[in-house]
Amino acid sequence: MFQKQPIMRRVVYSLVPIFLFAVYLYGWRVAAVTATSYALGILTEWFFERKRGKKVSEAVLVTCALYAFALPPKTPLWIVGVGIVFAVLFGKMVYGGFGRNVFNPAITGRLFVYIAFPSALALAWMNPGGFGAQADAVASATPLALLRSGGQPDLLSLLLGLRSGSIGESSLVLLALAAVYLIATKTASWRIIASTLASAILLNLGLQLAGVAGVPPTLPALMSGSVAFVAVFMATDPVSAPKKPAAQFVYGAIIGVCSVLIRNFSAFPEGTSFGLLLGNTFASLIDQALTPKPKEAKA
Repeated sequence: MFQKQPIMRRVVYSLVPIFLFAVYLYGWRVAAVTATSYALGILTEWFFERKRGKKVSEAVLVTCALYAFALPPKTPLWIVGVGIVFAVLFGKMVYGGFGRNVFNPAITGRLFVYIAFPSALALAWMNPGGFGAQADAVASATPLALLRSGGQPDLLSLLLGLRSGSIGESSLVLLALAAVYLIATKTASWRIIASTLASAILLNLGLQLAGVAGVPPTLPALMSGSVAFVAVFMATDPVSAPKKPAAQFVYGAIIGVCSVLIRNFSAFPEGTSFGLLLGNTFASLIDQALTPKPKEAKA
């Protein structure tokens, strides 16, 4: 049924510990959101590929997981379903299927529901811990919301992931281990990960030192939200990212810089999705611009 794609399978393996930790944090909701994403995402790709006599790509397994993990844990399942169908259909299949898409399908679906259903998603956060035992409690503010209001989140909680947020973005320790595994197995580009994180850190630090109003302290700001999750899993998508080493540094810098600017100077509390979309838009142009031109043969 599936095309064998070892590189995509390794990404799925790296997401398993993050999924298990999310189940501890939020309970059955994680399994329900993930199952809905997988069922409708695979079905959407199968519907189109069967007409071409092709198998479903294992890349859709990555898309479904990343899309689900980018959502708040109490996202209504009908919104999960609408978003993943949009992600696979308009983020991938309309371009001709695997390998032809311009934008990362998972972030395409995430942005669609983020803009289309903001009120529902704003009420979909949960207090973490105890396998979702606090699901009926009023969800505490996310770390980014706390920073915007002048508060200071606990750094150890941010590091370990014991705070509210999207399903897969919580534990920086697990994200770091996943990055090491993906880089060591040549699955993800260390250049993209490093340049995304470094550019975000340097810009936020520069704005902070310049005394720009409303810019939070750099360490808690970059430990909050989805910067690390996007850098490790979303930005490194081999299809929508540049292929040339030099272009990957520029691409990561675009994502990091745009994420910080949007986060601090717009109405949106998180800017990584928009930053990644902008990076995807210019990925092929960056590749082309930084590809050395062959020397003309002498007459």
